[in-house]
Amino acid sequence: MPIAALDDARLEHPGLADYADLTDVALRRILEPAGGLYLAESSKVIARAVEAGHRPRSVLLQEKWLPDLAWVGERFPDVPIYVASDAQLEQLTGFQMHRGALASMHRPELPSLSSLLTDAHTVVVLEDIVDHTNVGAAFRSAAGLGADAVLISPRCADPLYRRSVRVSMGTVLQVPWTRIGEWKEAVPALHEAGFTIAALALGDDSIPLPEFTASLPERVAIVLGTEGDGLSRRALAAADVRVEIPMLHGVDSLNVASASAVALYALRFASQRSAR
Repeated sequence: MPIAALDDARLEHPGLADYADLTDVALRRILEPAGGLYLAESSKVIARAVEAGHRPRSVLLQEKWLPDLAWVGERFPDVPIYVASDAQLEQLTGFQMHRGALASMHRPELPSLSSLLTDAHTVVVLEDIVDHTNVGAAFRSAAGLGADAVLISPRCADPLYRRSVRVSMGTVLQVPWTRIGEWKEAVPALHEAGFTIAALALGDDSIPLPEFTASLPERVAIVLGTEGDGLSRRALAAADVRVEIPMLHGVDSLNVASASAVALYALRFASQRSAR
């Protein structure tokens, strides 16, 4: 396998361009999807990416992590593996690599909405959530609590941004997902597939989550909104029902990632109860 030990002079190597200056979040958000690449951070996440069928373009790591990732070179003998010191890695990437390894991965083609909905019963819709940490946490909830797919709006943050992948513990590579169009396109597709669109939102016409799950529809799309303003008026208008999580002590709502976990757990519990 092509292993290259880097010296300071080789940090300008063209093959390392994927890893340069990763602290510029806005720049990465623009370049990663357009460039057809994303970054997998840590040996565990790299393994999950490959298990999901994704192909690495290169790997960058500390020497001590080489034994853990030797299988990459065996499986992909044409993929270069760059080995560098801690100081060199920080100089190149702009941050301390606590997890010791990065892989530049080719992005898979996103599945169609119709293909994801065919056999699904519970899907999560993330509308305009711009914080990568919240996106990753929502995916982790979806994976752990049984959502069949995640749908993200055109302005939602990239699930394959390295912070989203890291926070999700790699589950963004396991849960089927795709980017949907505007509501006028998504609503007919969801309804045609038999989904009830449930907006998680406060309002005079909202019903408590336990009441909603007491007569749970066969197929549910739970919609969660952006951190500051919540769901847009278009999303609320598109919803068949508004659902709220009952709160105490004057607290009106939860963080969007926490809310996704509570809602999905309630749906899962209700579904299991009705199946008995």
